[in-house]
Amino acid sequence: MHFSLQATDPQSKARAGELQTDHGTIQTPIFMPVGTAGTVKSVHQRELREDIKAQIILGNTYHLFLRPGMDILQNAGGLHRFISWDGPILTDSGGYQVYSLSDNRKINEEGVAFRSHIDGSKQFFTPESIMDIQRKIGADIIMAFDECTPYPCEYNYARRSMDLTHRWLKRCIERFDATEGMYSHTQALFPIIQGSVYKDLRQRSAEFVASQNRFGNAIGGLSVGEPADMMYGMTEEVCAFLPWEKPRYLMGVGTPVNILESIALGIDMFDCVMPTRNARNGMLFTRNGILNMRNEKWKDDHSPMDAGGPSFVDEQYSKAYLRHLFISKEMLACQIATHHNLTFYLWLVGEARKHIIEGTFKPWKDKMVVQLAQRL
Repeated sequence: MHFSLQATDPQSKARAGELQTDHGTIQTPIFMPVGTAGTVKSVHQRELREDIKAQIILGNTYHLFLRPGMDILQNAGGLHRFISWDGPILTDSGGYQVYSLSDNRKINEEGVAFRSHIDGSKQFFTPESIMDIQRKIGADIIMAFDECTPYPCEYNYARRSMDLTHRWLKRCIERFDATEGMYSHTQALFPIIQGSVYKDLRQRSAEFVASQNRFGNAIGGLSVGEPADMMYGMTEEVCAFLPWEKPRYLMGVGTPVNILESIALGIDMFDCVMPTRNARNGMLFTRNGILNMRNEKWKDDHSPMDAGGPSFVDEQYSKAYLRHLFISKEMLACQIATHHNLTFYLWLVGEARKHIIEGTFKPWKDKMVVQLAQRL
């Protein structure tokens, strides 16, 4: 696995890079569609690759562990073969899902005890078991086990949680380095920076994570309810302490505006359920703003969904037709909207990359941020 920087923006900290994996090359900045349980909802893998132009997708360790389970994935030859996806995959560690199970889990030094949301069975994750599980899943990039703190979060809790995440990271690294991948491709481990919204904690965590000298680094515990300006401030703080030559992944972010602003701060990789989840609720992201396709105003509007948009669905279907599908609760509504949103997100980061290389990212970004925030 190899990462190289190819261009930087003269007016911001934006970077254009290339991340080479055994399953293909990823051009950064990049957005990763979320395929939680082995599927990016409402789209085929062929559409992801050929139409949406996804270069890497994300799977979730917690959900894949519970269903279909490790035996089935291992017998299939790993997640790539199980889902018929020959491109790169990143798996998160399950830390965020543990965070979301706040009423149904217990955290201690050894790990996390929780009950399955599927059948109520008792389960226990440790840093070591999470490394073993992700080895069996076979993702190209795997994440260290961490505790994701909520917002708001008291300083002392954030500090204790960060220290625990650091101790867990050492155990993850020891287990990862002591084991081999189960399939025929290279896997890389990314540590995760925590520290809530406290500047000194974020600095400490970034310094500790950077000192572990792994292939890339991730920023967690943001986009959990804090104001956007606070998220940007913490991201900028962390990037100042991370190695320039290694990829940086901001987890769970976010809106198109969030992504562009974070690219300007030096982030290379993003994932978020927003384009797919919001698509299923009738929300489209476009270059000119946000459309709610359930609105009455589109009832008799036979203009294209998004004239000149990057997806074939944008010109093929009208606003009136898509609204009709949503109101009628037709499955095709989710398919069309998801296809549009994901294609738009991949187009957006591709345009950002082009402007970084051309040296025009900052003025382009400032203009796009204004347009993207409009509600049409």
